[in-house]
Amino acid sequence: MARPTEVATITAEPTEAAALRALAEHLDGDGGAVALKDALGHEVELPRSVALMLSELVRELADGNAVTVVPTEAELTTQQAADLLNLSRPYLVRLLEANEIASSKVGTHRRVLLGDVLEYKTRRDEHREAALARMGERVESSGLEY
Repeated sequence: MARPTEVATITAEPTEAAALRALAEHLDGDGGAVALKDALGHEVELPRSVALMLSELVRELADGNAVTVVPTEAELTTQQAADLLNLSRPYLVRLLEANEIASSKVGTHRRVLLGDVLEYKTRRDEHREAALARMGERVESSGLEY
């Protein structure tokens, strides 16, 4: 199973806002290569995946949001998974028992991979959007105004 993960949440100081906005604008710029340079002048080009993540992280910090980076292989308790999905823990357990979300047991406790929770959330959101679109089409085809 997944290894234990150290989780740190990062927040920016209000005095960093202008610098973060400038950096976010630069990272979102022309889509070219991004490189880091250390104090000794050594430069290393970032892989595209790291540059994209850095851009997203800086944008969130610039907007005043706290950021936590957690690997998708991180194990969550049922309460953590329920909180992430904005569900009650008993309802989440029913989803686990129905195999709607993959889980494993550690002793008597269930564990859920973050990636599996996020995958379920994506499926749920897509299902909701499709249902709303169908409802909108029915209203429109009935001639009712909303």
